[in-house]
Amino acid sequence: MRRRLTWILACAIFAIGAGAATAQQTRKVAHVGYLAAVSAAADAPRLEAFRQGLRDHGYFEGQNLILDLRHEGRSLDRLPALADELVASKVDVLVAVTSNAAVAASRATSTIPIVFMGVTDPVAAGLIDGLARPGRNATGVTNIAAILTPKRLQFLKSVVPGLERVAVLWDPRAPGSVPQWQESQQAARDLGLQLYSMEVGSPDRYDAAFAIAVVARSTAVWVTLNPVANSNQKLIAELAIKHGLPSICARSDYVDNGCLLSYGPGYSNEGRDGARFVDRILKGARPADLPVEQPTTFELVINQKTARELGVPLPPSVLFQADRVVE
Repeated sequence: MRRRLTWILACAIFAIGAGAATAQQTRKVAHVGYLAAVSAAADAPRLEAFRQGLRDHGYFEGQNLILDLRHEGRSLDRLPALADELVASKVDVLVAVTSNAAVAASRATSTIPIVFMGVTDPVAAGLIDGLARPGRNATGVTNIAAILTPKRLQFLKSVVPGLERVAVLWDPRAPGSVPQWQESQQAARDLGLQLYSMEVGSPDRYDAAFAIAVVARSTAVWVTLNPVANSNQKLIAELAIKHGLPSICARSDYVDNGCLLSYGPGYSNEGRDGARFVDRILKGARPADLPVEQPTTFELVINQKTARELGVPLPPSVLFQADRVVE
C-alpha cells in the first residue's frame, strides 16, 4: 500500500510539473518589432489587418504578444537607427514595411528573422537570393508594383482621351520606386506614351514639381509607391487636381485621399499574409525556407468625385471593371 501511495504521489508531482511546464510554454510572450517607412496614419489599414491576422493566429497584445512599433514617414535617414533599436531590444521577429525599411532591417541584423511587406523587388533590393528560396534571414510578401506598371498606364490611357505625355512621380532614394520608374519606360513605349520624370524625395518639393510637369506638357500623372508619397497622399491628390492632372496610383487608400484611379493588391490581404509569416516563424520555421509570396488578386478603384472635379468623363468600360467607386 505504501509503495502504491508513493507511486501515486510521484505521478501527481510529475503531472503538476508537466502542467506547469506546459502553462509556461503557453504563456511565452512573442516580441515582434514593426518598422515602417511610412507615417502611422498612412500605414493604419495595413497595420490593423496585420494585428487582426496575429489575433486570428492566437496572438493578443497585453497577453502573449508585445508589438513594438516604429513609424518614420519624414526622414528616411532615421530608419537605420530605428532598426538598430528594435534589434537591441531582442525582438523574436522584425517586420519591415516598404523596401527602405526592409533594407535598413537587413543591414541591422543577419540573424533575427525578418518578415517584409510592401517590397517591390526583394531580390534587386538585396534582401533575398530568390523568391522560391530566400536563402537568408528574410522573407515575406512582395507587392509586385513594378510588374503592374503597364496595366496602370493602360488604365490611365483608357480614361484620358488622347493621352500622350505622362509625368511619373518617383523617388530615386527609394529602392522600391526605382524599378517602377524603370518599368514605366518600356510600358510607355508599348502604349505610345512619352514620360516626364518627376524625381521628388521631399514633400516640400511637390508643388513646384507638379507645376513644372505641366509646363513640360504632361497631361496626367502616375504616382509610384514610395515612402514619401505614401505619407503624403492627400497633398499629392490635391496638387494633381489643382494642376488638372488625372492621376493613377498603386493603392486604394490613395483614391480614398483623392487620387483618380488605383490598381493593385489590397492592403488587408498583405497585412494578414504578413501575420501568417510571423506565426510560422514563431513556431519554428526558418525565413530561408519560406518562399516569398506574390499577390494574386488586384482591385481597380475609382474616385468619381475627383473625375468630376477634373472634368474627366469615365468610360463605361472602365467603370464596369471597377471593384469600388468612391463617391
